[in-house]
Amino acid sequence: MDFKKNVQKQFGKSADSYVTSTIHKDGKDLGKLLEMASINGEEKLLDIATGGGHTANAFAPYVKKVTAVDLTPEILAVAEKFIKGNGHQNVEFVHGDAENLPFSNEAFDMVTCRIAPHHFPNVERFIEEVHRVLKPDGQFLLDDNVVPEEDHFDQFYNTIEKWRDYSHFRAWKKSEWLRMLELAGFEIFEWHRFEKTFHFDPWCNRMNLSQDEKEKLAEYMKGASEKIKNKFRVVFEADQVNSFQGEAVVLKAIKR
Repeated sequence: MDFKKNVQKQFGKSADSYVTSTIHKDGKDLGKLLEMASINGEEKLLDIATGGGHTANAFAPYVKKVTAVDLTPEILAVAEKFIKGNGHQNVEFVHGDAENLPFSNEAFDMVTCRIAPHHFPNVERFIEEVHRVLKPDGQFLLDDNVVPEEDHFDQFYNTIEKWRDYSHFRAWKKSEWLRMLELAGFEIFEWHRFEKTFHFDPWCNRMNLSQDEKEKLAEYMKGASEKIKNKFRVVFEADQVNSFQGEAVVLKAIKR
């Protein structure tokens, strides 16, 4: 099974949980994305890998039209139900691949992508596609989990994410994002770092991890070095992993 089939399979069975997920629906990063955007009400916005539809839903009242695209038909269906249930009529839903977008050149004024690129096997191709579909001076608003610059921390975080979720490909370093975007023809206009607390049980359960695998993953985290535990603020209660802390970057880049 190829990697994108894995993504579709994983998100197909977890679709409803992404609409109700606290991290996805209530994150303060979503407010920051809106705050960073320059909007006059006439924009055509593309939301890539819309997931539960929270970003498309948040922007819909402020722009002319939102196009929400996702690789997984099941998750598009729940996003549509969620967004239309909130009364938004200016959102269309399109089945499509972030690395091969079914849209013409310079079709959009804005592109958003939130908590998704760590699932993309060819993130540079995704960035090229964003650049292609944006109009000159168009805005790209990106929000995703990232890893620290130190390789040991990078390896630990990507290992536990891949263990929990086989559709996870890679969370990138902040420096890697800045480099990839600038090499693709974007200027980094503004960026912010967010800390994110992951509660172990809901984090595992959202991806339907078996009890056996949850226990093995918890043992792996317990066996990590003190330096890693301190960096990721791993909290234990009664010798069980209760939570840990990751980080995300929210940034605005302009197509030049």
